Amino acid sequence: MTQPLVAVFADESCLGNGREGQNPGGAGVLIEFARPTGDIVRRDLWISEPATTNNRMALRSVIEACSALSSKGSRCRVVFTTDSRYIVDGMSTWVHDWAKRGWRRKTGAIENVELWRAAVEAAASHDIMWRWVKGHAGHIQNEYANDLAVRGATDQSESGGLVPSEFDLWRTTLAVSRRAKHLEPFPQPEAFRAGRPLPRM
Repeated sequence: MTQPLVAVFADESCLGNGREGQNPGGAGVLIEFARPTGDIVRRDLWISEPATTNNRMALRSVIEACSALSSKGSRCRVVFTTDSRYIVDGMSTWVHDWAKRGWRRKTGAIENVELWRAAVEAAASHDIMWRWVKGHAGHIQNEYANDLAVRGATDQSESGGLVPSEFDLWRTTLAVSRRAKHLEPFPQPEAFRAGRPLPRM
């Protein structure tokens, strides 16, 4: 049986990232599925932390999205799109080198190593194509994921898993239509190219 194809768009937010003190953050995820009819079904997911960083929340977006897909009990083909080079480079290259060294860098300890390991474990349940897009450049699904992340960071709220998406309603607002110009079409199955198998945990 062919594994279902899923599009994931993730973004993160940290209010005051890099400043002294406790900075609240959030991660937002938009997940798209295609029905046999071609209709697109969307689900939202967002989380928050009271004191965090952008990098921590980017890693949690991977963990939460992949775990939510795994909860259905199926292995998916996932096109994971983010504006975080930290995630795309890390999951495509860095984790392989770190795993070979016993989860250390050449220069010493890895920042957020437990989250990296958790992200690898969650993502290994699926075949994933890691894609980078430029942030705040009019990519509609990326802008929406960003708004979910900012909501989580600002309200310190969480969706409690996948929930019906508000994407269509959000997209009709005037402010959104001015900044979000490019709707990413659902990926074509023949264009899917999974990344390297992730290290075993």
